[in-house]
Amino acid sequence: MKKDGALLKFPLKGKYVIMVAPSFIVDFSYPEIIHALKELGFDKVVELTFGAKLVNHEYHKILKDSKGLKISTVCPGVVDVINKKYSQYKKNLIKVDSPMIAMGKVVRRTYPKHKIVFLSPCNYKKIEAEKSSYVDYVIDYFQLKKLFSENKIKLDKKSEIHFDKFYNDYTKIYPLGGGLSQTAHLKRIISKKDIKVIDGISKVMKFLDKSSKSVKFFDCNFCTGGCIGGPFVNSRLSVSKKRKKVLSYLKESKRENIPEMKKGLILKAEGLDFLNHNL
Repeated sequence: MKKDGALLKFPLKGKYVIMVAPSFIVDFSYPEIIHALKELGFDKVVELTFGAKLVNHEYHKILKDSKGLKISTVCPGVVDVINKKYSQYKKNLIKVDSPMIAMGKVVRRTYPKHKIVFLSPCNYKKIEAEKSSYVDYVIDYFQLKKLFSENKIKLDKKSEIHFDKFYNDYTKIYPLGGGLSQTAHLKRIISKKDIKVIDGISKVMKFLDKSSKSVKFFDCNFCTGGCIGGPFVNSRLSVSKKRKKVLSYLKESKRENIPEMKKGLILKAEGLDFLNHNL
């Protein structure tokens, strides 16, 4: 099991890259968070949006030719519940990496001399990261807020700064309920009526108890609202207000002038396998 990221000594010494899920915007401002993370000693700061794009690419290929119900596996909490309580649905799980693992594979190849840290909004993602060979340490949002405070780092430095490499904008809505199905370009391969989107594990379980045979793709999340409702999110805003923050972040990002060299192109992941053979 990996060491908890809070046990690292800050500011960091050596080469570290931190992978940030776009749900961060609910708790931390952008681009100020990038300055702050680099003040903590992170050499590189990347967002999981490119990993989400890679996952979408795999989902599109699978769903295009699939028959019967397929269940999303981007949320490790849902996967855990199905494995423990709904074994009859194991065969329906889409055997593709989560965005975190997909991004970890890309980062490991791109920065082979760096230690990889994941910034997590929930306990299930922390557990997933701890089990993965593509992540070395995990920090949650509570811990990061404390680290900024202990190291007297303020999120107030404004400038034209972007995430390092693999930039992607439209998948910034991934932490919202239904973010996957909205960004995976499924319109031409699956009818909207054949897609079911549910967030909140009690509702997910209710659907699984009465599964509709007409549903072809079940896009589901453990937490209400999606990852913005994760237990390690500091903000006490309502789900609707958190959602507005993410949508605003997406809108602002689309206006950014991102250098071509930083954009996340599928070709940058060529040769990597994003199928999850353990599901």
